Amino acid sequence: MSSQEEPVSTSTTTPDPVVVGIDGSPSSTRAVRWAALEAARRNTRLSLLHVWTPVPASVPHAAALGAYEDALVAQARQWLADAESVAREAAPDVPTGSSLVEGSAAARLIGRSAAAQLIVLGSRGLGGFTGLVVGSVAVAVATHGHCPVVVVRGDDDEIVRQDGPVVVGVDGSPANRDAVRFAFAAAAARSVPLVAVHAWSDLPLTTSWELTTATDLVQQHAAEELTTWLSAAHAEHPDVTVEPVIAHGGPAQVLLARAGAAQLLVVGSRGRGGFRGLLLGSTSQAMIYHAACPVAVVPSPPH
Repeated sequence: MSSQEEPVSTSTTTPDPVVVGIDGSPSSTRAVRWAALEAARRNTRLSLLHVWTPVPASVPHAAALGAYEDALVAQARQWLADAESVAREAAPDVPTGSSLVEGSAAARLIGRSAAAQLIVLGSRGLGGFTGLVVGSVAVAVATHGHCPVVVVRGDDDEIVRQDGPVVVGVDGSPANRDAVRFAFAAAAARSVPLVAVHAWSDLPLTTSWELTTATDLVQQHAAEELTTWLSAAHAEHPDVTVEPVIAHGGPAQVLLARAGAAQLLVVGSRGRGGFRGLLLGSTSQAMIYHAACPVAVVPSPPH
């Protein structure tokens, strides 16, 4: 069965596109709107992608299910047409194309990430099972993708907010540097402040004097480190106003508390102690599942 494929430009000056996964759900529609606005900021194309899974030939009576597959493809084409209308309404000047392909959604999206600036996904698919959809698609793409992945979180009946700062989690690890650069660029493109959050955990101390003294020293040292960790990316975007936040607590807890007022939360795919090849970092997964705003997961650089 043939599939609808997006025309591919042969121009070497055409930027790689923002790719958004489509499944016909309200969450997917919100992701399309967010992706269209982001493509406009980046002055690039928007690619709408739906992946459908054919019935395996090994399934009994698979040959008789041709009409069922035809219906799946027809529905997918309608979803893509509807998504294109949403994209054009959100960003009329953004060139938009669509693709309908067979296979595994995660595998196809990971493949497309090799030539994309950004992959954008909704947080819930048809049926609304966040754990199932995010666990099987978004986490897989964020773990193995070659470009940043944005999961557009929030309530389906709300328009994704365009105000508020960009928030980035900073831990000073080499893997975190690209996340910091991404966050600065995002804040600059939106002309909003950047909230740079560094969290530290409890100290193994007993007396209140020890705790108070050590806390002050930790706060001072962490503030100095945070300034150093941000310096290179800040030099690239000197007009971005930075609000440094040194907070006591676990990284996930601290970042989730900041996400409610943010329009975008940025994390690295793996932080301190992370090893390439392992699953997505625990903090990044917590953001994908629980943050109140869109979450960008920026992959670690290859070793």
